[in-house]
Amino acid sequence: MPKTRINCPNCRQPIVADIEQLFDVGVDPNAKQLFLSGAVNIVQCPNCGYHGNLATPIVYHDPEKELLLTYVPPELGLPREEQERIIGPLINRVVNNLPQEKRKGYLFRPQTMLTQQRLIEHILEAEGITREMIQAQQQRLILLQRLINASDDVIAEVAKQEDKIIDGDFFAILNRLVDASLMGGDQESAQHLSDLQKQLLPLTTFGREYEQQTKEVEAAVKSLQEAGKDLTREKLLDLVIQAPNETRLSILVSLARPGIDYAFFQLLSERIDRARGDGRARLIQLRERLLELTQEVDKQMEVRAAQARQLLEKILKSKDISEATLQNLRSIDDFFVQALNTEMDVARKKGDLEKIGQLQQIVNTLQQASTPPAEVELIEELLDAPDEQTVQAMLDKHRQEITPEFIDTLTTLMNQTQSNQDPDLQYKIQMVYRMALRYSMEVNLKK
Repeated sequence: MPKTRINCPNCRQPIVADIEQLFDVGVDPNAKQLFLSGAVNIVQCPNCGYHGNLATPIVYHDPEKELLLTYVPPELGLPREEQERIIGPLINRVVNNLPQEKRKGYLFRPQTMLTQQRLIEHILEAEGITREMIQAQQQRLILLQRLINASDDVIAEVAKQEDKIIDGDFFAILNRLVDASLMGGDQESAQHLSDLQKQLLPLTTFGREYEQQTKEVEAAVKSLQEAGKDLTREKLLDLVIQAPNETRLSILVSLARPGIDYAFFQLLSERIDRARGDGRARLIQLRERLLELTQEVDKQMEVRAAQARQLLEKILKSKDISEATLQNLRSIDDFFVQALNTEMDVARKKGDLEKIGQLQQIVNTLQQASTPPAEVELIEELLDAPDEQTVQAMLDKHRQEITPEFIDTLTTLMNQTQSNQDPDLQYKIQMVYRMALRYSMEVNLKK
């Protein structure tokens, strides 16, 4: 975001702030998420300590949804001529950023939003998120605020009364708040929210179902791990037949889908032929259910593979392939890598050097992005040290690398592992953090 010289909204003293008035999804795919997050146009005044959002005119553009929205905060009291003077150049930038063939009629009919809330709602509605869905989300946020400072008795009573809206979306919001607190270094808030989450799980319908499903996942994974390299189709068939419930069965199918193939169903058919009475009927029913589950898994995989191919095509069409890859890192998974490898093989067989070069740009960018920063590599070395004397010696050896950025990375890691069940790991990280922080302070004092 561009640096802009403004007057502090509180003390009116001149300050420099990051102000963004144009959010163009066509130029920056992250612009939508950035705007909706609310983490934009935030002012921090070094003179009076004021911290808050700055009211400023906004232009939002999404060419895919054909949205061109404008918003001028009414509290600015700007006359129409002044509004047009500010908004006009921003709209011109939107048009100039588009190639001639993509300039459509909606660009000449920008929609004016009277409130920022309406602007946000309009963007979300274009994504299929209705106003009712937004209101439901706000209900969850209000409920969460009630629960954060409530006593145990009140939490239990509220959880009983509001059981319907303490659902997956509610816990997703709670998880995001825990992550945000950890990233912000607020360990106390993160712990409090995490404790609230643990308290609500057994008190709510969704929580109990989630806990039960988690146990079934753990049990399914454990049974497959115990079989290890000796897992044959016969042993997998035994696990499937012995699955105590539908949840365990569906998890086993999801985890071991490659092994549930034609040969597997042949073995099951042989078991059916040998069985009698109720046992035979149960196995026939199981075969029908397995066919349904494998089809569901295959459809999901086909959808994800298609999405990966679409993302790959989108990146390849970008002006800056490396930048587009970085912007879509969160969406890159095993399906994307498989699509990338397939395209690379096809390009090599055809001798398409241009395509190979484009694909190699993606590969290089992914390799660079997956390489851990120097701070992380040093932290891993310190955690492998056998004792405090070795840690101290390593700190002395890498004194130039014990920077504020290193301490920040170590702090974040320590906060993120607070809920880890491994006490040895927790102790090791805390020990390294304590020694590194003390070392950094000693070096600064000497300077």
